[in-house]
Amino acid sequence: MDSGNIEKLYRQMYLIRVFEEKLYELFAKGLLFGTTHGYIGQEANAVACCNNLNKEIDIIFSNHRCHGHYIAYTDEILGLMGELMGKEVGMCSGRGGSQHICNKNFYSNGVQGGIVSNAAGMALAEKLKGSDAITVVFIGDGTLGEGEVYEIFNMASLWSIPILFVCENNGYAQSTKVENNLSGTIIKRAEAFGIQANEISSTDVEELDPVFKHAVNYVRKNKRPFFQLINTYRFCSHSKSDDGRDPNEIDKYRPFDPLKITSKKLVKETLDKIHKECSSIIEKAYENSLNSAFPVVNFNEIANY
Repeated sequence: MDSGNIEKLYRQMYLIRVFEEKLYELFAKGLLFGTTHGYIGQEANAVACCNNLNKEIDIIFSNHRCHGHYIAYTDEILGLMGELMGKEVGMCSGRGGSQHICNKNFYSNGVQGGIVSNAAGMALAEKLKGSDAITVVFIGDGTLGEGEVYEIFNMASLWSIPILFVCENNGYAQSTKVENNLSGTIIKRAEAFGIQANEISSTDVEELDPVFKHAVNYVRKNKRPFFQLINTYRFCSHSKSDDGRDPNEIDKYRPFDPLKITSKKLVKETLDKIHKECSSIIEKAYENSLNSAFPVVNFNEIANY
């Protein structure tokens, strides 16, 4: 991969990291509406995936841990920041929060099994229209405890639905270790339905990029589902400060920080430029959101709807 592309991918990962860190600061100050689930440590997954999508037509359905997916897909900060702060400048006028994003071809929802059904329906609709678009749905290892997921695996395989299932296995379903709630192997669950699947354990965006290129191309060309499993790790808590993991465990994964890995491939001048630029983008989005008005609810209009 050439240095220009590495620089682009690192910038996206760093932008996600700084955004998430800002959210924890704002939540502590009581400036966010609703909850927030950080993506710190998993940035390479979203960036590598979205780098291989056709952002004009492809659809993403994300989950509660959606900020990294959204930023990698849209490179848009103000609408997301405003939404989380409950402001009118938000992409849904501050009424949806991070778990209910709806912006162009990007959607998120906190109902884990339900998002898989919604995504499959969107993918099937595109196929019936004769579109070349594919749909990507991001799930976690915990979502595999939902029976609805297996119903969709079955339908996606039977009906040849062009959908890419991306399972980000960070080792925990909220606070429960994966080995305590999931028997067998993850990848064989998809393969049991005749779905092509691949597994990778990496936080290096340069390694993940060709993996996603293959997955996306397979779905688009064959109009068939594909299951991509990524064994990853998150450094932040599940949600805000609810983290009961052993600090020594977290420290063990620090050398595999995706930003640390990729930063070693760039010169200091480039890194300084990216860090300054991204920090400025986040601060401007925060200031603009802070100064934006809260949305006005017209209860008469709602009553007459």
